[in-house]
Amino acid sequence: MDSPVSTRQLLRWSESLAAIARTGLGFTESLYERERFEEVLHVAADIGVAAAEGATGVEDAEELVEEWLRAVGEGVPGYVTPKVAVGAAVGNDKGELLLVKRADSGVWLYPTGWADVGYSAAEVVVKEVLEETGIEAEPLRLIAVLDGLRLGFTRVPLYSLVFHCKAMGGTLRPHPLECADVGWFAEDELPQPLAGAERWGRHVFAALRGEHLDVLFDRPRRPMWRGEAPTG
Repeated sequence: MDSPVSTRQLLRWSESLAAIARTGLGFTESLYERERFEEVLHVAADIGVAAAEGATGVEDAEELVEEWLRAVGEGVPGYVTPKVAVGAAVGNDKGELLLVKRADSGVWLYPTGWADVGYSAAEVVVKEVLEETGIEAEPLRLIAVLDGLRLGFTRVPLYSLVFHCKAMGGTLRPHPLECADVGWFAEDELPQPLAGAERWGRHVFAALRGEHLDVLFDRPRRPMWRGEAPTG
């Protein structure tokens, strides 16, 4: 009996098809090719909306197509790649992890934000942690490079660079717009729902305990387009 395709896999295929089509639109000057790429966008939108909302939601797929078309650039700026987010696994003297509850989704996660132009990745970490939580953090080392679509963080394709950080001071103070709550949590007392913890949780707490670790990254699937992500 065939295994059902997961919603996460369908969304990944949808975003991948849309990225290929939008990149094609950014480079081609052929009317024929533009029509074909726009047809691919419609198929990708149907897959994505059906996966997220069910078959009846496909009626709204045209809005997603229009959103994608508005984002098409020309030439190199039109080459669609994952965005970059920078996350912080901040530990305190008790070995607890700093987590924030996202105001938009109600999901808990370590402090994270989009990489800003003009800042290094480590500088973004310092800025985001302070803004979101009121805690002053010192980045110690990079511990993970993760694919957001595999983790189910968001439908926006992204790579998350996660830094192990040490809390240096400050007072817990959630950002009034971005965070509904903020707190320190032990490994056996993590709040729910917590995004992607099955993937990064043990690795992050091992770093907080001072264990020497290789950088965690997503291993290639076998086969790459249809296989599930290896757990090692």
